[in-house]
Amino acid sequence: MGRYSLAEYLRIEDESPTKHEYVDGEIIAMAGGTPEHAALSAAIGWALNAQLHDEYRAYSSDLRIWIEAANLGTYADAAVVCDPVEHLPSSPTFVTNPVLVVEVLSASTEDYDREDKRVAYQQLSSLQAYVLVAQDRRRVELWSRAGGDWQHTAYEAGEVARVPALDLALDVDAIYARAGVA
Repeated sequence: MGRYSLAEYLRIEDESPTKHEYVDGEIIAMAGGTPEHAALSAAIGWALNAQLHDEYRAYSSDLRIWIEAANLGTYADAAVVCDPVEHLPSSPTFVTNPVLVVEVLSASTEDYDREDKRVAYQQLSSLQAYVLVAQDRRRVELWSRAGGDWQHTAYEAGEVARVPALDLALDVDAIYARAGVA
């Protein structure tokens, strides 16, 4: 398989019924998720929407995010963007300024979401928080920007993840209960 330009990727993506990531010139099909994955994504979106201030918008997994420093075009399971939304000049379908990104972990993507994708997202100057949500247990992990450093905290059942930069509180039990996931 050869390397593709961003324009070629966008043409292919617009014509395809399947979502793909653009990873430094490669086009990689994204696997479909489980019902639990979809329910957790929706529950996180619900929790975010219930608390966001007027200048913020929560987005579903249909939002394309561009990370220039990593030459990566991707979709998060949920994201928050502060107004005004900034687009990639060459493609208005990509947003470049998320302040919070959420990924629901799955067996096939967990290592990628924890490492390469996290490091790529953290290169966005706008990003204030990166959240991972487990499917196999009640666990939410938060990487939050504090000054120039990233701090990692894991929250288990009975705990509340706090995102100070956005004045958010993510109740672990409420997210999983809303999703109907143990």
